[in-house]
Amino acid sequence: MTKKLVENNCVEDENPSLFRKWVPVFILSLALAIILIDTTLLNVSLGNIIRDLNTDIQSIQWVITAYSLTLAALTITGGRLGDLFGRKKMFILGAALFAVGSFIASISMNVPTMIVGESIIEGVGAALMMPATASLLVSLYKGRDRGIAFGIWGGVAAASTAIGPLLGGWLTTNYSWRWGFRINVVIAALLILGSFLIKECRDTEEKPTLDWPGVILSASGLFILVYGIIESSTFGWWKAKEVYTLFGQTYKLWGYSITPFAIAIGAVILTLFFFWERIVEASGKTPLVSANIFKNKQFVAGSVTTGIMALGQTGLIFVLPVFLQAVRGQNAFQTGLALLPLSATALVIAPIGGFLSHKIAPKRLIQAGLVLNLAGYIVLQFVLNVNSTAGNFVPALMLMGAGMGLTMASISNLTLSAVSSQQSGEASGVNNTIRQLGGTLGTAVIGAIMLTAISANLASGISQSNRIPEQLKTFVSEKVANQTSNIEFGGGARIPGFVPKAITDEITQIGHQAITDANKEALNYAIAIATLGLISSFWLKGGVNIEADESLVGKKKTVRQSTS
Repeated sequence: MTKKLVENNCVEDENPSLFRKWVPVFILSLALAIILIDTTLLNVSLGNIIRDLNTDIQSIQWVITAYSLTLAALTITGGRLGDLFGRKKMFILGAALFAVGSFIASISMNVPTMIVGESIIEGVGAALMMPATASLLVSLYKGRDRGIAFGIWGGVAAASTAIGPLLGGWLTTNYSWRWGFRINVVIAALLILGSFLIKECRDTEEKPTLDWPGVILSASGLFILVYGIIESSTFGWWKAKEVYTLFGQTYKLWGYSITPFAIAIGAVILTLFFFWERIVEASGKTPLVSANIFKNKQFVAGSVTTGIMALGQTGLIFVLPVFLQAVRGQNAFQTGLALLPLSATALVIAPIGGFLSHKIAPKRLIQAGLVLNLAGYIVLQFVLNVNSTAGNFVPALMLMGAGMGLTMASISNLTLSAVSSQQSGEASGVNNTIRQLGGTLGTAVIGAIMLTAISANLASGISQSNRIPEQLKTFVSEKVANQTSNIEFGGGARIPGFVPKAITDEITQIGHQAITDANKEALNYAIAIATLGLISSFWLKGGVNIEADESLVGKKKTVRQSTS
């Protein structure tokens, strides 16, 4: 049997069977699925986890926050480790760590244990796996096959975000939220077994040494930057809504929020990282991220569009569950089921988009997807009212699913095909980090907008109500004002028992209208973001570079032959 080491530095069979050719796509897509599902799995199970661990919403939000921080901080490093030491090796190590972290989270009896398992160990595993999935696809496939492979991969990516709430809701409702982590252990084991069918790929032109100062600077800069974005929902974007406390110490910060300080510090550290990488590259050593990669306009335009898309799409996943649970009274599983039209449509359309990418310019497919996505937001904005049911959302969700499927099928292929296969891990790490930053910023922005709007709408609704006596309005407003988060997650406002039922019913109606109006306001921002994503897509080039322009990345191709 003849084998060869091709341009992408992957030893592979010259004439592989259909099974061996395409099974890696499904293995890599499954890996991406469990990573993305894990980011939304807990969102519909928060109430159950809070009761089970005897904690509060702020503590559980920290579990989700810490996972996002770990993933954002280490994804670039994970991608570069794959380039230098082998993408398959990093994929297997990431899957093993993901399984260990999931098991620890599944048996956790308190928040600190859950943070260690879910947020740190799982986060590190995901940071190693995520860039490896895309870079292996770039290395293993080319031409039309690559378009189809990314179509399948993109469909799974688009669908997974919506599948998370469905799966999490079903497991929580019928079994336990802990099963959301336990199934990860089984899937990770399958990934490790399946990896034997994936060929190893790595950058054979670079010495396997790691730029440790670059790792520290990039990880700390991204960590602090993302931390500032996430904390904006608690402390505000500029003026402090609460006094900042860290490790038991209180910091007044001259009345300002921690957010601008953290974002500024993170930006300074990332600037130092950029200059350090240029020094490393000028000295002839291997940087963590080559500065030349940012001279590649196709890669930069694709990554920016990806980040904006992620920023907008988190609006949908954040908005609808809040409405369905808090206003329509649906449980976790019903909430996930309501999002099924989105995931099902994305899963069907994305492979079709991948196939079409060889016939239609990927740029046009991406723009068509972004237009459909924008149309879905507008339709959702139009049909959303207090009496809306899950059935009313189906047309909007199908438009969004089709848009996400078309876009995800082509955007990663168009972006990563712009760089050399030797740098695909590095490029995938940067691209996924930008996607993670977009998603984190989207959650923080949409979350802050929604909480602020709910609070303002509640106060306005109570003030304008004709059914609440004037002498009770101040009392009721004070009671409700501190319960915005509880109302948002479907708990409703807790009113003292001596308040008449007619008034509590009125407060409930005001709460439902306040949440609905806040959702519509959040959707306005999502529409604006989707429009910005469409505008950014005009900077993309028309087609995919099947073989990257090596002058942009400072590499020379090598082709070697070996037989066995």
